Amino acid sequence: MHLSFACLAKPVLHGYFRSSCSWRVRIAFALKGIEYDQVPVHLIKDGGQQLTDQYKALNPMQQVPAVQIDGITLSQSLAVIQYIEETRPGPRLLPADPKKRAQVRMICDLIASGIQPLQNLHVIQKIGAEKVQWAQHFIQRGFQALEPILKETAGKYCVGDEISMADICLVPQVYNAERFKVDVGQYPTIKRLNETLLEIEAFKVSHPSCQPDTPADIQP
Repeated sequence: MHLSFACLAKPVLHGYFRSSCSWRVRIAFALKGIEYDQVPVHLIKDGGQQLTDQYKALNPMQQVPAVQIDGITLSQSLAVIQYIEETRPGPRLLPADPKKRAQVRMICDLIASGIQPLQNLHVIQKIGAEKVQWAQHFIQRGFQALEPILKETAGKYCVGDEISMADICLVPQVYNAERFKVDVGQYPTIKRLNETLLEIEAFKVSHPSCQPDTPADIQP
């Protein structure tokens, strides 16, 4: 079977070390064992490198990540993860059971739509002096909903005993919560799952502390 050069080339992730959406994609690549290249896009330096015309041509929303893969460019982390799930072998990121798959997608949407966008850089830059309290409010509001859901769905991981997209979304969001000084101990299921997942190699190698663009002062 003839394979195009585009399909043989390594994917390229345009992202930022601390971006939770970029981290989701890094976790998925690591879980699938996919080699990829990274192009850092600094969200603060130079007024925000995501705001350049060059990057806007890559991702019109001027957000990270953007992923060049198989001759196309994809943005939106969940779309990227679902694409690699559908096109690459390796551990599945969505359960075979339709009910569990729906639960995974529910948890992903709760985080990716109901929490993360309300405390991302573009939003809190508009808030001003109250940005920490704003972020804390919306993270806590989301975690108050997420905790009872996970209490029902979780086994070893967010949904049962297989790692899924839900886990990929959870860990970066907990990292954000801790950055904004949210007491994650209030949410014992979230805390337990996060601690379990951070012991897994794919979550370690993709961590914001060890990326090509990680500042030296926060490297381990």
